[in-house]
Amino acid sequence: MSEKIKPFVKWAGGKGSLIPQLEKLYPYDLKNGQIQTYVEPFVGGGAVLIDILQEYKIGNAYAFDINIDLINAYNVIKTNVEELITKLKKMETEYLPLGQEKRKNYFYHKREQYNNYTLQKNEKNVQRAAEFIYLNRTCFNGLYRVNKEGKFNVPIGSYKNPTICDGNNLKALSQLIKNVEFLCGDYKESIQYVAEDTFVYFDPPYKPLNVTSAFTSYTKEDFNDENQRELAIYFKELDQKKAKLMLSNSNPKNVNEEDVFFDHLYKGFKINEIYANRMINSNSQGRGKISEIVVTNYKV
Repeated sequence: MSEKIKPFVKWAGGKGSLIPQLEKLYPYDLKNGQIQTYVEPFVGGGAVLIDILQEYKIGNAYAFDINIDLINAYNVIKTNVEELITKLKKMETEYLPLGQEKRKNYFYHKREQYNNYTLQKNEKNVQRAAEFIYLNRTCFNGLYRVNKEGKFNVPIGSYKNPTICDGNNLKALSQLIKNVEFLCGDYKESIQYVAEDTFVYFDPPYKPLNVTSAFTSYTKEDFNDENQRELAIYFKELDQKKAKLMLSNSNPKNVNEEDVFFDHLYKGFKINEIYANRMINSNSQGRGKISEIVVTNYKV
């Protein structure tokens, strides 16, 4: 394929820009064709999933996320991509010619429509997927954030000419993910698909580096330090199955050299470092290259 397939959503903590560094940390077993199954318990924007499906031969792939709307969108792209493109093209045609004030009215009307309906588990809803993608493409910074009631609450962004319908990428993505099973559920539900010939990549909500970098997560449930500890226990459980494991997270040592939170949690495993352009705090001077950790249960 001449053009690389890209994630269909912007996602907080998305791994698109980090793929060249992450690829170097993939297990040798994946590169030499010994991995039969790929599992991603926190799929998010899916940059690593999409990269692996394009670069390596995988027999089975399973992607989980607790965000029901995200999983619905993946399943609609997989099975109803033409209908989805039709709906997105209609929104794009309606939205782009509008002036600033009418765009605001259009956006908040769509957001209200979106918040007035709740998906049922295993429901496949094309209209809902189209609204999800439209809001992601036109809201502030492409964030997906909900309040404690589960309502999407990100304001409109200021993009002059946002791409609401990327039809060619959606069609290519639909073909790429046709054999992936997308499941809405807690990451621990992935255990039934993990065995010795499995590569599992964890990209959980990151531990905040400080209070100002804390961000209400993309579901109404938070992911706190206790959740990070539970995840480390699950990581060790899968290690016992002899699967190949890789996990990304923030590096607290960016702000406190003495912070050994993850050193304790993943003692005995390899803790690698990569570098990302991220905001450490709300001040623009806090933007720059900071390290992130990538934990593996194999040598790289």
